[in-house]
Amino acid sequence: MTDHQMNGADVRAALDAATAVLGPAAAADGADWAAPAGPLEWSCRETAAHIAHDLLAYAGQLAARPTDRYLPLDLTVSPDAGPAEVLTVVTAAAHLLATALDAAPPELRAWHYGPCDPAGFAAMGVAETLLHTHDIALGLGLDWRPPERLAAAVLARLFPDAPAGEEPAEVLLWCTGRGELDGRPRRTSWTWRAAVG
Repeated sequence: MTDHQMNGADVRAALDAATAVLGPAAAADGADWAAPAGPLEWSCRETAAHIAHDLLAYAGQLAARPTDRYLPLDLTVSPDAGPAEVLTVVTAAAHLLATALDAAPPELRAWHYGPCDPAGFAAMGVAETLLHTHDIALGLGLDWRPPERLAAAVLARLFPDAPAGEEPAEVLLWCTGRGELDGRPRRTSWTWRAAVG
């Protein structure tokens, strides 16, 4: 679909897309951030905090470069933080990941169920941001789809066997169990390939 090597600029673009749709919803009266985020059991607020958690974890992996495990850290967002504050944490985590990616040489490897290169961490960061933004948008009753360019790049890096000939955003949602595609049944299990040889 594309041979683009994903990087920090892609993480920033995914963040921009997410905050463009979720920012106004965080400030709106009546938006129910306690509602389930689409198909997830987490609330919209919990899902936003999860995005931040994953982005921070990926940044930590790139910085520490462990070869056999994830760092023993966890991100806890204050339970008193409102949706807008949670999105600020997402913004901070996205910029930390983007900065780590900007500084990482292409040959760097860090653990994500095997050795993963910076482009893989970028793709995972973009995927987590886009997919969970979609989940939150569904939970808030907003009509939103991941940007096609970013979806295509994620598919090329993480889902090389994804079906071709369809809109990348729809394929990405199908690959991750979030929709049906051209007569194909909804997936009930899936995994992406981030590790490299």
